[in-house]
Amino acid sequence: MSDNDLDLPDLGNKDGGEQPPAPAAPPASPSLIEEEARTAVDLAPVFDVPVNISAVLGKAHVDVNSLLRLTAGSVLELDRKVGEAIDIYVNNRLVARGEVVVVDDRLGVTMTEIIKDGDAS
Repeated sequence: MSDNDLDLPDLGNKDGGEQPPAPAAPPASPSLIEEEARTAVDLAPVFDVPVNISAVLGKAHVDVNSLLRLTAGSVLELDRKVGEAIDIYVNNRLVARGEVVVVDDRLGVTMTEIIKDGDAS
């Protein structure tokens, strides 16, 4: 495993039991394999480009006076409901929606929906 690989637990099965085996993929044609390899080689120059990823739980609009009155323990109401999907942005562009998960006492995000161009609403 390289330094860039992450060993993440599989959180897809919530009941803790064994997951059924994934259906076998049909064998790839040689031209498809060559195309995928060529695509990976074409993308190699951008593999080390850093990106900014944000997981937005919700937003709130407040005036400066209300902002200045916030103290430790203040509650700021967001525009989302409990259990509602969160937005995942890459370089300030909405790319997915997901759910908050807990992994070893740390928060994480699992993507549940990929947003294609024009689908963001």
